[in-house]
Amino acid sequence: MNKLVATPERPEVLAYIALGANLGDAQASVRAAMQRIGALPQTRLITCSSLYRTAPFEATGPDFINAVVAVSTRLNAPELLLNLQRLENGAGRERAYRNAPRTLDLDILLYGDASICSPTLQVPHPRLWGRAFVLVPLAEIAPTKVSSAQLLAVASQEIERLV
Repeated sequence: MNKLVATPERPEVLAYIALGANLGDAQASVRAAMQRIGALPQTRLITCSSLYRTAPFEATGPDFINAVVAVSTRLNAPELLLNLQRLENGAGRERAYRNAPRTLDLDILLYGDASICSPTLQVPHPRLWGRAFVLVPLAEIAPTKVSSAQLLAVASQEIERLV
């Protein structure tokens, strides 16, 4: 007789996601993306940073609107990435060339304590520690994740918190 064995649910993982846009109504795009991220399957939006305006960094085009959100998710990291890419595509994201202006950019910064290095995903994000537009909003919502030395290292990069 075969017995059904209950399998435990995947544990929830706390992940941090960077949002950015510099085409169209970037503020509206980032705000809408925050809500859409919270509506992903098996995912809860925990908190959102303020919006920040920054000049393009290693990119071109108009100023960027950036933010960071924290989510609790049961999606594994590749599944989360796939869902974020679907949101980018739904917002009209085109990848014409590296660092091209964009309607929406979503990056997994941290996924629990995981260290992931695959052809499609690197966590922690490989450029996380060198960008004020990521570190400042991350420090706002998760101050223990960013040290004062890390913030000092990007202090020369201009960033404006929007009200």
